[in-house]
Amino acid sequence: MQFTAAQIALLLNGTIEGNADAAVTSFGKIEEAQDGQLTFLANPKYEEYLYTTQASIAIVQEGYELRQPVTPTLIRVADAYSAFAQLLRQYQEMVSQQLKGIQQPSFIAPSARIGEDVFVGAFTYIGNNVKIGANSKVYPNCFIGDNVTIGENCILHPGVKVYHDCVLSNFVVIHAGTVVGGDGFGFAPQADGSFKKVPQIGNVIIEDHVEVGANTTIDRATMGSTIIREGAKLDNLIQIAHNVEIGKSTVIAAQAGVSGSTKIGNHVLIGGQAGLVGHIQIADGSKINAQSGVSKSLKEPYSSVTGSPASDYTSALRSQAVFRNLPNLEKRIAELEKIIKQLMAEKVG
Repeated sequence: MQFTAAQIALLLNGTIEGNADAAVTSFGKIEEAQDGQLTFLANPKYEEYLYTTQASIAIVQEGYELRQPVTPTLIRVADAYSAFAQLLRQYQEMVSQQLKGIQQPSFIAPSARIGEDVFVGAFTYIGNNVKIGANSKVYPNCFIGDNVTIGENCILHPGVKVYHDCVLSNFVVIHAGTVVGGDGFGFAPQADGSFKKVPQIGNVIIEDHVEVGANTTIDRATMGSTIIREGAKLDNLIQIAHNVEIGKSTVIAAQAGVSGSTKIGNHVLIGGQAGLVGHIQIADGSKINAQSGVSKSLKEPYSSVTGSPASDYTSALRSQAVFRNLPNLEKRIAELEKIIKQLMAEKVG
């Protein structure tokens, strides 16, 4: 597919500097892009490459001032990064729209209902009473259990497993190897020291525009639902336990874990390898630093915490600064003790 600078500028509502007929067929990083490729400059660290890149078209900020002549045609926009992301999304959608139909071998239960222009990849299993909305893509080796509902324009990448009764709304993206609706970790201790499994009879509900990374696990509720609210983004290798609720537009980085029945508010940011205990609440807008251990509720909206156990971010940084100075402080205290002993000896003498 080929696009001209004029077409791209029209799509992005941008302003052209240079040859409006310059054409591109692919994308490239600014430090590596070649003739026929489109690139962008958003991070000032890469500014030097704008003057050496061989890209045919480059997207830049409206107010960016050139220090010397450049080779590519420029398209100036209000936000270069967002504009480039928009182009990538549209390109991906065009490629994805070419996938339609049902590949064989695959199994689709007679009671399943498949919408228009759905793609089902080979070796996929679709159970009884499943509903899949229009334009959704289910890539090879996926498992869709009985009574699952998948909305329109969803993408399930290879090897995704969605257990029975779970609900995915519209524009949901689930990456390879993720398991949605596995049993929650529920075992009742017995008098003899053994553990008896507590049946997990709830489900998982994933709302519109949620994206879940590869090899993440979202457990079904014991009763009721584990819920991922609209617009939330989950990275790879995350564990979401039973009956957890994650608020709108919350972002969780890789290897984080959220224990059962914890409620996370809207617009929360959780760093990689953070751990949250069960049955707590995280206020809207909270920021949890990477590798933090959150053992109690965060009740103040838009507060930041770090460390394990997690504490106020600013106070924790001050404590770290003091900790680094401990050897020097120990030395000063020893010197002060020596002076005090000398003064006491002189007083006695």
